[in-house]
Amino acid sequence: MAELAPTAELIDGKVYAERLRARVAEEVAQLRRDHGLQPGLAVVLVGEDPASQIYVKSKGEHSLAAGMHSVTHRLPHDTDQDELLKLVADLNADPLIHGILVQLPLPKHLDEKAVLAAISPDKDVDGLHVVNAGRLASGLPGLYPCTPLGSMILLRETLGDLTGKRAVVVGRSVLVGRPIAQLLLQADCTVTIAHSRTKDLPAVCREADILVAAVGRPRMIRGDWIKPGATVIDVGINRVPFDDPQKAAAGRTKVVGDVHFKEASQVAGAITPVPGGVGLMTVAVLLQNTVTAARRLAGLE
Repeated sequence: MAELAPTAELIDGKVYAERLRARVAEEVAQLRRDHGLQPGLAVVLVGEDPASQIYVKSKGEHSLAAGMHSVTHRLPHDTDQDELLKLVADLNADPLIHGILVQLPLPKHLDEKAVLAAISPDKDVDGLHVVNAGRLASGLPGLYPCTPLGSMILLRETLGDLTGKRAVVVGRSVLVGRPIAQLLLQADCTVTIAHSRTKDLPAVCREADILVAAVGRPRMIRGDWIKPGATVIDVGINRVPFDDPQKAAAGRTKVVGDVHFKEASQVAGAITPVPGGVGLMTVAVLLQNTVTAARRLAGLE
């Protein structure tokens, strides 16, 4: 029997990320013209993790393309805690730097929590400092995590007003699950936070007008878990062997999300692909957060 064609609208992260980067570039140009202010982003990379190097390179290229001041600090794998904390303190004090991002994961001998806590909350463009988490939970202005903010932009662009929507977030991490639940609450959604141990998880997911998958398990959420017409935001990034036996035998892998895309696209009203969805928004929001930080530090908002 022939496969059914997907019915869901594809939420193209590339399109929305390009629009956001263009808006950021316009705002950077205006800040430089009207206030002599050039937003500055410092990215810190410790070690030589291949994926982290790719991410850091992308962040540097996009910040420069937006007209921002961009600095990358590449430190050797054996950098000690005191040396890294000294660099963070120097960046906190640097008036040309408005955003600081320490690329994760750090080598295991370093204390990630202590490093993140050392970043000034006003320059924490990754939105991971406990002060910014508290601001988000309290509904106060702050710098919020990039992936949840990017997901919210995609939802608003797709659905418009989110008021009254039933949202289910599968995943409770401080990086994605909890902050996006807070943002959905701020948008007047009715929000359920679920996870891998939730009783009858498929039934909980089927209640959702908006389903956010951020559980970190490849293709965990199946098509029959999704309410017909729901909007699905797949935050998962998982490497799995190719379905093709020859490619799999050669050790080749591909990236898939937490949602079984082929099944879900037959049921959902709209869905983000992996790759090509939420991930592309993350760097664009990082640039936006840096501009926001620069404006606030300069007393412009």
